[in-house]
Amino acid sequence: MDINRHTFGVPHNSYRFRDTWVIGAPVPVVFDAVVDLENYPRWWPDVRSVRQIDEDTAELVCRASLPYGLTIRMRRAEQNESTGRLRVHLDGDLEGLLAASILRHPAGSTLEIVQQVVVRKPLLRRLSPVARPLFRLNHALMMRRGLTGLRARLA
Repeated sequence: MDINRHTFGVPHNSYRFRDTWVIGAPVPVVFDAVVDLENYPRWWPDVRSVRQIDEDTAELVCRASLPYGLTIRMRRAEQNESTGRLRVHLDGDLEGLLAASILRHPAGSTLEIVQQVVVRKPLLRRLSPVARPLFRLNHALMMRRGLTGLRARLA
């Protein structure tokens, strides 16, 4: 095993995130907000800009708490409002897949988000062996602010 690339069998530059958001709004309302990428900067402070490339692709520039930004192209692979399922291919500074499911919940809706990504940004790839815990914390803080922003927008 290459000690410079792996820790406990996981490549340093590979990340899997799972987040569950409970939102006090009906599934169709949450679904509409989640697929409306253009308006993310209005409610999610870490999404600095969104540029529509074509009908299925947008480019987002994100910056959370750490002093670096990520440019990510998101390409729609699945968008099914009747099942509440979304899948998006990611490319750019992060490469991989994001899958989301929006389901009914007694408080409104549950949004389950799973991301499987590989870091492609050179600086982050070099820092990942030592900064991995900070990168995971940065992601958690960004997602927390996203949840707070979405709840406020849909209140």
